[in-house]
Amino acid sequence: MTQITVGEAIARTLEAYAVSAVYGVISIHNLPIADALGQRNRIRFVPARGEAGAVTMADAHTRVGSLGVALTSTGAGAGNAVGAMLEAMNASTPMLHLTGQVEREYLDRDAGFIHETRDQMGFLSASSKAAFRVCTPEQAVPILHKAIAAAMTEPCGPVSIEIPIDIQAAKVEWRETAVAHADAPPVMPSVQMQQLIAHFKKARRPVLWVGGGALKAGAAVRRLADLGIAVLSTTHGRGILPDSHPSSLRAFHNAESVEALLASSDLMLVAGSRLRSNETKTYSLELPSPLLQLDINPAANARNYQPDEFFQGDCADVLSRLANRLEGEWQADEGFKADIQQAVEKAEQALRDQVGAYAALSDAVHQALPDTGLFVRDITVSGSTWGSRLLPAEKPLGNIHSLAGAIGLGLSMGIGCAVAQPDAKVVTLVGDGGLALGVGELATMAQEQLDMTLLVMNDGGYGVMRGIQDKYFGGRQYFNELHTPNFEQLAAAMGLPYYCIKSAAECAAVMSEAVGSKGPALVEVDMASMGELKFSGPPQKKLY
Repeated sequence: MTQITVGEAIARTLEAYAVSAVYGVISIHNLPIADALGQRNRIRFVPARGEAGAVTMADAHTRVGSLGVALTSTGAGAGNAVGAMLEAMNASTPMLHLTGQVEREYLDRDAGFIHETRDQMGFLSASSKAAFRVCTPEQAVPILHKAIAAAMTEPCGPVSIEIPIDIQAAKVEWRETAVAHADAPPVMPSVQMQQLIAHFKKARRPVLWVGGGALKAGAAVRRLADLGIAVLSTTHGRGILPDSHPSSLRAFHNAESVEALLASSDLMLVAGSRLRSNETKTYSLELPSPLLQLDINPAANARNYQPDEFFQGDCADVLSRLANRLEGEWQADEGFKADIQQAVEKAEQALRDQVGAYAALSDAVHQALPDTGLFVRDITVSGSTWGSRLLPAEKPLGNIHSLAGAIGLGLSMGIGCAVAQPDAKVVTLVGDGGLALGVGELATMAQEQLDMTLLVMNDGGYGVMRGIQDKYFGGRQYFNELHTPNFEQLAAAMGLPYYCIKSAAECAAVMSEAVGSKGPALVEVDMASMGELKFSGPPQKKLY
């Protein structure tokens, strides 16, 4: 048998899973793994400037590509990754986080060993679907297989492994082992399937609400939509049914016209969605009755709304079986199709009126971005208005964002998407405030020469907070003004092409040139010149 280091065994195992990139910050407590990746040179290593950025990149990579992997140091390095791990948990992203640990002899002793931290497994467990510690060199590869299987088994999620530095450097006998697979999803019993079919056969104006758990159910959702069933998606589920489909209500949950349509509907099936607070007016949005819920996770039952019936099953499988039974046997109310289209037209026009000049920017991004392109948006005013609903979505996972509502992840998410899909143009929307949280990753974007256009909405601070303070705090404005860099000089320092938009009339030409050029670029939108964009946060029940 060949003797190799555990670090190399990990690298070889990741190769077996067709991992194409590892994102990380090298450290004395992960160098045996990083050294093996470098020597073998079969997996791209992307040197993030911070651990939070590395995990966010791996998260986004997994969403639009293959298994994403982040490599961090122990202690503070692993701690820096926690916020990004929480985002991956919210998105149910099956990614892998590898982190170091101090030598076994000094583990859990509070010995003052460099990079040591108290209860690292505790905070990894709290921010991961599962967390594992490797205790012997021989355990490393089996635990890696177990961790990847756990990440990929639905409901999916990020998984962490901590590996003491002496174990990483230890020698083991290398044996080829088979890759692990996710556990098969449960199949919904036929008696429950008959109950679900019976509900639909009684309805004439049904609505299907689809979330991230239905991302693989696109073909079945389209078949149901072709029958005339209205489809309302979460922002994460956008594109499961293309916006252009006549049965699509897109993601206009909080539009008055769509609420009116829901009030006239006689059934709703929620498939693979948590019914998040920002998409249900903090759970006060009135949903049609009967309210049915479909989810692979039994713990989802009545998590936020009390359904009349809950069905456990895989969305793709159940919705396909439902379409099989309804096709040729069921049809919607005669006027439902026209009502759906009218509701969408009114909702879109209301949003265009709200965003004003920025509708031209949305249209310009849509026209410039190829069909194969990806749009990534940070939590910023533009991202929460035209970026989340006005910009068309014609494919699933073509509009990537933070599901936890965390600011500052956009740039790193864009990098992960661009690495995962090197042939796809990526447009990444960020605010000046959010960009400041991870501005160092501009260097990563430049170094990796990614085909990515960074669109910076510069309003000199936290525009979202201004709107919320204006609406709920009597217009009192505190702590939302930020020192903003000169983005032209910042782009020059990073060696990035720079463009600036100051009016709606400039949007189409600038976006066409910036997006049409190969490689990284920075486009600044001068919002002081462009005009005010009002937003006071998602609709919610009264708090203040």
